[in-house]
Amino acid sequence: MNNEDQNLTDAQMLRMKAEKQLKEKQVKMDKPVTETEGKRILHELQVHQIELEMQNEELRQANETAETALKKYTMLYDFAPMGYFTLDADGGICELNFTAAEMLGDKRFALINSNFKLFVAEESKPVFNDFFKKVHAGLGKESCKVMLGYDNNPLCHVYMEGIVTGDDQRCLLSVVDISGFKN
Repeated sequence: MNNEDQNLTDAQMLRMKAEKQLKEKQVKMDKPVTETEGKRILHELQVHQIELEMQNEELRQANETAETALKKYTMLYDFAPMGYFTLDADGGICELNFTAAEMLGDKRFALINSNFKLFVAEESKPVFNDFFKKVHAGLGKESCKVMLGYDNNPLCHVYMEGIVTGDDQRCLLSVVDISGFKN
């Protein structure tokens, strides 16, 4: 690509490609266009232009709707007062929200691909492992109470619910800190 091409906008590049294709098609046309045929073609082009403008407006509105929904659900997920995790079949953290990262005591990006089981306190691992097996057995939503912690450093008591979805066998896990509640 030369410097002139690099300075053109996408719209300008599209226009140039369209004009090139038109020239190639015009070379193939043998007969001259009559006035009636020209008016018919012009009418078809004007109708097509209006159709494209209408489609463009619909796409713009659909894009705005999608952007609004994305913002809404990003806020709902990321800033929820409970921890949300997506775990793979081995317990690896695929996704998590800010509350979940706070529960584990680290930054969100640092926790991605970590194994969630590393953050389950030793005394709670049998309960969690049983819960995780039941969730992956696909019998529906399961729940349990465990203690999160690592390296003999307790973090918090939590109540969690999980369910496996889709062919990828991802576990959707919601986790609530219940440390402040009396049993």
